[in-house]
Amino acid sequence: MGSLFDGIGGFPLAAIHNGVIPLWASEIEPFPIRVTQQRLPGMLHYGDITKLNGAILPPVDIICGGSPCQDLSVAGARAGLAGERSGLFMEQIRIVKEMRDADILRGRTGIHVRPRFLCWENVPGAFSSGERKGEDFRIVLEEIVRIKCDTVHVPGPHPWAWQPAGRILLGDDFSLCWRCLDAQYWGVPQRRKRIFLIADFGGRSIDKVLFDGEGL
Repeated sequence: MGSLFDGIGGFPLAAIHNGVIPLWASEIEPFPIRVTQQRLPGMLHYGDITKLNGAILPPVDIICGGSPCQDLSVAGARAGLAGERSGLFMEQIRIVKEMRDADILRGRTGIHVRPRFLCWENVPGAFSSGERKGEDFRIVLEEIVRIKCDTVHVPGPHPWAWQPAGRILLGDDFSLCWRCLDAQYWGVPQRRKRIFLIADFGGRSIDKVLFDGEGL
């Protein structure tokens, strides 16, 4: 797994608890980097996401990232994906595309093209931000789908709002699901809702990841 916008290593910590190797991370803040260097000494650090090239990064099966949420949050100025911080989501898309294109040039095909999975985490404000309410989340969906098929248009939810859970299927070899989860039901003593979006560029496994839980 590769972790973008790594912070203090939340995704890598979850990875090692589930048999996944966190191979590398991208983060620019010195203190969080020191934390993960101490706690996860085997994980490589590559720094500023805007200076990375997905074609030369060590290929991974999963790329995770919670791009900065300040411009999407209902508590902020709501600049949306046009904002300097939340717009870094497009760097995550770029890196995934570059890595997959490089793997295809190496001769890999189908489910063997890396990364097969993308995970994006963000605030529920993403459902309602943008020039038209909800336009930013529509763009997130469309940009991820276009990694697989660059001619697809994802429509908005108008005149309705985005629902807290949903999915997109393209044939038998692409699936995307999102679900809004609340930390209070996952062992944390506070209400903290977050969108988790996962895409499978090789199959229809994502339903089982987000919707077929082993318990509450």
